[in-house]
Amino acid sequence: MKKIVLIPDSFKGTLSSETICRILGEECRRQFPGIQAVEIPVADGGEGSIDAFLQALGGDKVPVTVKDPYGNPMKSAYGIMLDGVGIVEVASTAGLPLVEGNKDPEKTTTYGVGQLIAAAMEEGCRKIIVGLGGSATNDGGCGAAAALGVTFRNRQGNSFIPTGKTLRQIDSIHLDKMHPLLRQTEIIVMCDVDNPLCGENGAARVFAPQKGADEAMVKRLDKGLAHLAEIIERDVGVSILNMPGAGAAGGMGGAMAAFFGSPLRMGIETVLDTVGFDALLEGADLVVTGEGRLDAQSLRGKVVLGVCRRAKKAGVPVVAIVGDVGEGISSLYEEGLSAVFSINRVAVPYEEAKLRAREDLRETMSAILELWKIAEKAGKGEMPQRG
Repeated sequence: MKKIVLIPDSFKGTLSSETICRILGEECRRQFPGIQAVEIPVADGGEGSIDAFLQALGGDKVPVTVKDPYGNPMKSAYGIMLDGVGIVEVASTAGLPLVEGNKDPEKTTTYGVGQLIAAAMEEGCRKIIVGLGGSATNDGGCGAAAALGVTFRNRQGNSFIPTGKTLRQIDSIHLDKMHPLLRQTEIIVMCDVDNPLCGENGAARVFAPQKGADEAMVKRLDKGLAHLAEIIERDVGVSILNMPGAGAAGGMGGAMAAFFGSPLRMGIETVLDTVGFDALLEGADLVVTGEGRLDAQSLRGKVVLGVCRRAKKAGVPVVAIVGDVGEGISSLYEEGLSAVFSINRVAVPYEEAKLRAREDLRETMSAILELWKIAEKAGKGEMPQRG
């Protein structure tokens, strides 16, 4: 083996993408001295996206004070890559970890996300990638839109910043005071899901329960998003109700498309384009990818699927190393996946398994490389020998 491309997602709560890349790369270089091991830490739009982009392509974090999910000041940051492209994470200022022990998607806001976008534009970024994963909100992106100058008025004509609870109070939307730099800026949205805004597969029904909503609240939030979609279609002229990805980040996907003309793209597709993945595949013998759990949800735009599709076009085999293997992954083999390996080598509870994850990951990669050596020797007509 002369070249291998390592492009795993994080094992959430256990190992970061950067750590996984480092461990896999070390093992590759140990077993194949002189190998070109290309390490590409990635995230598909959620927490860690800024760090992944900056590690892969270089750049810096820029600290900013913005509003947290409940409107209180907090220190956050956006990224600027060496080519001047800005990176913003919803999770960094409106993420679930920020409301731990106090979840309430009727009250949380994405306002701070809009502040980060504004700060990046004012710093000179004319292309900004916004990752929508990991939000604690269900405000339809109205907070972020308000921070960027979109005006929401109630029946009394008073302007306000809608949250999930007050979406149905929106009577009109006005775009005449939007941030002037928006006209000069391309904003690309990374969606890690393709859910529509409302309904059984919508933002409230699918994601709000994990953000703290009970059944009654889910129904209220869903009605609020439907009302928002109605007003947007009337006042802005964009239909977001059934738009794939509109339900991402509690409906922020729809807001970004409607107010800022942002294309909603699979997060991994944006990552692959940005790092020049197709060019990196040239001359590669193998691609190794992975995520914490590989299951049917992985077929809805996750890292493994995106990597498999690109590698298949280039004729490069793909192996996935994962924490756990669930049901419904058989169609991934048609998309280009060659094999999947779980690092769970001993049947122990998750709390114990995560403590040994680094060594189990290393041992799993070692076994895969040993198999590759066997295949290489067999192809040369040699008797395979371990080591």
